[in-house]
Amino acid sequence: MPQPEDARLVDLEARLEREDPRFTRAMRAGRPARPREYRRAGAWWALALGMAVLGSGIVLAQGLLIATGLVLVGMAAQLVDPDPSRLGRQRRW
Repeated sequence: MPQPEDARLVDLEARLEREDPRFTRAMRAGRPARPREYRRAGAWWALALGMAVLGSGIVLAQGLLIATGLVLVGMAAQLVDPDPSRLGRQRRW
C-alpha cells in the first residue's frame, strides 16, 4: 500500500535534517544555503596548499616535500571532484 504524500514528505525532511542540518536550518529561515555536496571551499584550500608544498619541494629538491605535496594534491583532487554516485546522480556513458 503506497504511503500518503505527507508521510513521504516527512520522511524526506527527516532524512535531509540528518544529512545536512545547515541546509535545512537555512531553508526554514528563508535564506537558502548551498547543500553539502556543493560546498567545496576547504577542498580548494587543500589543493592550493598541496600545490604550494609540491612547488617548494621541487624548488628545494626535497623528495619528502615532493611526496607530501603529491599526496595532498591527490587527496584534495578527490574532495574537489567527489564520486558522482555518492551525489545521487548517475552518469550514463
